[in-house]
Amino acid sequence: MGENAADWDAVVPALARSRRVHALDLRGHGRSDWPGDYSLELMQADVLRFLDALGLGSVDLIGHSMGGVVAYLLAQDCPQRVRRLVLEDVPIPRPRERTTPTRPDGALTFDWEMVLAVRPQIDVPDPRWLQRLSRISAKTLVLAGGPHSHVSQDGVAELARRIPDARAATIPVGHLIHHAAPEAFIEAVSAFLEEHFRPARRP
Repeated sequence: MGENAADWDAVVPALARSRRVHALDLRGHGRSDWPGDYSLELMQADVLRFLDALGLGSVDLIGHSMGGVVAYLLAQDCPQRVRRLVLEDVPIPRPRERTTPTRPDGALTFDWEMVLAVRPQIDVPDPRWLQRLSRISAKTLVLAGGPHSHVSQDGVAELARRIPDARAATIPVGHLIHHAAPEAFIEAVSAFLEEHFRPARRP
């Protein structure tokens, strides 16, 4: 929430050595449109339209925090489109204490109206999201940031347990794993993706 595609610059080059990588600005972020109409479901639909526009069928999908919520919503509703899923310190969809976000001073690289619309969905998520985690068929890696993260680590562990083909790993550097420990992040994610890589059979 509030970041843009450049947030992935520290890890994209390594991930792109063996695959094509696309990093997206979700609506209300960075260079994507700021339409004033926001929800996690609309962001999910945007990602799906992006995949369709590029003619991408089944993909490996990585999401951090709010982006991870968007990623697991897509994997729930369109399991055929997600081959492998990486969720980095992503909150489980359970109600949590509501807080009122405070707008930072100065110009922003994201639409503040997006924050006001989406935060309530994260604080009090649709109960169907929790039930539908069992629909995810993608092999999944759930990365936890450990005790320095503001995200409930018990919740991250439960998220991994509820996804049928998921494994969990902890890189104890806080919420921003790919920033704080890019080499460890790359090592964990690359090993996971390569382990489950199956080259296409020749006709």
